[in-house]
Amino acid sequence: MKKNFRIATMVYLILLTATLGAGLYAGIVVAPVTFHTEQWLGSEVLSHFQEGLIMTQNFVKLSYLVDVTVIAVALYEGYKYKKFERDTITQVATFFVIATGLMFGHYYLPDILTMQMAGEEMTKSAAFINTHKGSEINFKIFSLALLVLIVRNMQKACK
Repeated sequence: MKKNFRIATMVYLILLTATLGAGLYAGIVVAPVTFHTEQWLGSEVLSHFQEGLIMTQNFVKLSYLVDVTVIAVALYEGYKYKKFERDTITQVATFFVIATGLMFGHYYLPDILTMQMAGEEMTKSAAFINTHKGSEINFKIFSLALLVLIVRNMQKACK
């Protein structure tokens, strides 16, 4: 492996791992704390709607990292594909990272933001609940596909 490509691979793997870590941290740590402020503050200071607004801003910021990661995956895996360094598992994972990453930041988040701007009642509707559940499933698929890409690229890099 050429030195520059080896360095690019290391940076790529660090980016994938950082994105996965940030996503897991947001879902496992930040969301439960944000949506249960009464446990940490002693009384209900924020409504569930206000907690949702705060959490959405966390995910908006995370979407910037997801977009950078999607671009990096497209470029890196596209380059490897062009060099005939391909395998089916990596190609499928690449597709899912790109598709679900773009859906997260450019389909689900804008819909959720629009519904939140319509007010608290809208966030109690079936449309919002279904959109939110879809975004959760989408991000879980994104995270799993990222993990697959990390593992496959680590296997290839360690040969």
